[in-house]
Amino acid sequence: MKKRIEYKEQNFDPNEPIRLNKYLANAGVCSRREADEFIQAGVVTVNGEVVTELGTKVMRTDVIRFHDATVSLEKKVYVLLNKPKDYVTTSDDPQQRKTVMDLVKNACTERIYPVGRLDRNTTGVLLLTNDGDLASKLTHPKFLKKKIYHVYLDRNVTAYDLQQIAQGIMLDDGEIKADEVQYADPNDKKQVGIEIHSGKNRIVRRIFESLGYKVTKLDRVQFAGLTKKNLRRGDWRYLTEEEVDRLRMGAYE
Repeated sequence: MKKRIEYKEQNFDPNEPIRLNKYLANAGVCSRREADEFIQAGVVTVNGEVVTELGTKVMRTDVIRFHDATVSLEKKVYVLLNKPKDYVTTSDDPQQRKTVMDLVKNACTERIYPVGRLDRNTTGVLLLTNDGDLASKLTHPKFLKKKIYHVYLDRNVTAYDLQQIAQGIMLDDGEIKADEVQYADPNDKKQVGIEIHSGKNRIVRRIFESLGYKVTKLDRVQFAGLTKKNLRRGDWRYLTEEEVDRLRMGAYE
């Protein structure tokens, strides 16, 4: 059994009001956007009074009820998964495919969700949490975090193409350049390591496809300083207190 870690809550003032939609999201009821819809639908009460006005602020000591059930703020949970192939990065899938949530269902009772996405066929480091503030900080274009991928290709990559990737290549949605790119194995030029900050969709696959290569396997080995060291494919662990502190401080830019 993995031992659950109790994380210290970060600089919160018990007397500071909190927006009702954020309270509901932090309580694991739903997302902030969904919370706004529930508030407008009149299914949320504060101290016995129905509240329908968006932007309403509440105190932590208030009694908040959602569909007549009392809700309270959840403890934060941070789970690191070494994602295997053939799992989709979503909370639920209409096509009934396997999702990463199936792999972490025993981690906690809180409603956690993936931070960012990995393609169904991409493996490696994936963070799941119920800390919405940290999640948006890790995925917002303004705070783009470093990601390192191990790329396996269908044929040898030329030194010229590696140079092009480092200097910048033009894709449909603009120019992209790697922060660093090199052969991952000196004896196998079909394997490349690439460090990138971009959060664009399928960016690594698109970079190599634009140069005529086919990615046969893609593994994310690092995300915002987190690695899958000592974590078997398909297995997960709780982040340490130190790792959470580093993420909150914005280390590993």
